[in-house]
Amino acid sequence: MMDFACFRNKLQHLCNCSCLKLSCFCRSKWLLLLCLYRYIVFRVNPFTLRVCYFISVSLVGFWVLNSLKPRSHHFRPRNLDLFFTSVSATTVSSMSTVEMEVFSDGQLVVLAILMFVSGKVFTSMVRLHLLRSKLWRSRENQCQVNSSGTNGLCSPTDSLNEVELGTKVAAMADPERSRSNFDISQGAIMTLDRENLKHDSIKFLGTVVLGYFLVIHVVGVVSVLVYIAATSSAKDVLTRKGLQTFTFSVFTTVSTFASGGFIPTNESMMVFRKNSGLLLILLPQVLLGNTLFPSCLRFSIWFIGKFVKKGEARFLLRNTEEIGYFHLLPGLHSSLLVMTVSGFILVQFVLFCSMEWNSAALGGLNSYQKVIGALFQTVNARHSGETIVDLSTIAPAILVVFIVMMYLPPYTSFLLTKGDEEWPLKPEGRKKRRGTLVENFIVSQLSYLAIFVVLICVTERKKMQEDPLNFNVFNIIFEVASAYGNVGFTMGYSCSRQLKPDGSCEDKWFGFSGKWSDEGKVILILVMFLGRLKKSNMEGGKAWKLL
Repeated sequence: MMDFACFRNKLQHLCNCSCLKLSCFCRSKWLLLLCLYRYIVFRVNPFTLRVCYFISVSLVGFWVLNSLKPRSHHFRPRNLDLFFTSVSATTVSSMSTVEMEVFSDGQLVVLAILMFVSGKVFTSMVRLHLLRSKLWRSRENQCQVNSSGTNGLCSPTDSLNEVELGTKVAAMADPERSRSNFDISQGAIMTLDRENLKHDSIKFLGTVVLGYFLVIHVVGVVSVLVYIAATSSAKDVLTRKGLQTFTFSVFTTVSTFASGGFIPTNESMMVFRKNSGLLLILLPQVLLGNTLFPSCLRFSIWFIGKFVKKGEARFLLRNTEEIGYFHLLPGLHSSLLVMTVSGFILVQFVLFCSMEWNSAALGGLNSYQKVIGALFQTVNARHSGETIVDLSTIAPAILVVFIVMMYLPPYTSFLLTKGDEEWPLKPEGRKKRRGTLVENFIVSQLSYLAIFVVLICVTERKKMQEDPLNFNVFNIIFEVASAYGNVGFTMGYSCSRQLKPDGSCEDKWFGFSGKWSDEGKVILILVMFLGRLKKSNMEGGKAWKLL
């Protein structure tokens, strides 16, 4: 009995020691992760953080795609093509070097997740969380200063109470100094109160963006599911291609809202060109997730603020610059953004209808289907990339307009006056920075496009000589502009355009870059990354003065 009791005591002691060591180990790891998180939030440059985020997501996506089996057992994409596809999904570019129907359902889910976590709205929610963390840290520091000598109380309410209590004590001890102390305390209270309101407003903004994000996805998925269930022609397309209805609905909704442009079918939306109802379901998602997101976000804040969180909503609408959220624009800018986007769509729509109404591109469609198809095509020219026509068959004038649309940033707007108080780009509201040596050598976006076009013309010079109808300069410019704008429009490749017919050539439903050399694909990967990060280079090329 004594031996058993001794053994039990030793075992219990061993378990206690093991639990204590495990607890210490977990605590140390948690503290390490917390320190790493705080270092990333408060120390790392935002641009560096974005670069690391997109590169790491692309690498993880490539690793998972490579570990999953494709749909076809007879063909497996090369590693470079898989990495290209992962980068394309992460940068929401929808450039493709392999056919989409090659990927299995598992790989399609991975691509949808990549677009989901890399979309503009999702990454902006992460940015809001980091912004809120920084503000919380600043408020904690201010609170610790105000609560020094009071056991380190850091509650904002306690800090305000302490300031008021200090004022009362000072008034009782020295009435002559009470007036000046009262003014100082009132200033401190107002400062802390404004910081609290700012923090609560950012929290409210994060809730609105999250609700906006979830509602559109849920409504989009349900709408596509209902339409496919009610429309036999759309259901037959999915059955013929072996695609699951739910997978297609989720993938298409996520891709459309994130401006990813990927569709699980090889032909993009060309197989649904007669399904005008499906195109109308996707059209609002294209706009709400991209060019009109700031305007719709501001309207959502105003509308919700009519019922709840009125103070926070009012603060957000009146202090957009102080909030520091890139997608929350002033009222004037938001209104003019709607007008500019509508104007661009109208110009493209009129041009497209006037030049392609009776062309082969819209052949087989009735008038109603042509109107909806033309509207869908022109809306997608601004960063979304879904298409119902073969772009190589439409008029060159329209293609040039598409290049301009793909080049323009999503929030491009025609600002009428600089005298308005809400003018977001006024010189007096912009921080003056000293030009550094590195900044002087940063070139403009057009310069980047020219450099990449030249490099790709060098890598593909042999094919440009042997196959000039496919590998011409205009097609290369179109592909580079599409990749840099993260759109995904492509001219494709056609065996019928070969001057020297190749018997082994087979037409494939992937982008023109799928026929490029490995060097050209690597350059285009770099183009997609830089296009996704181009927001940080909007003022590049300032050192050049054109007189």
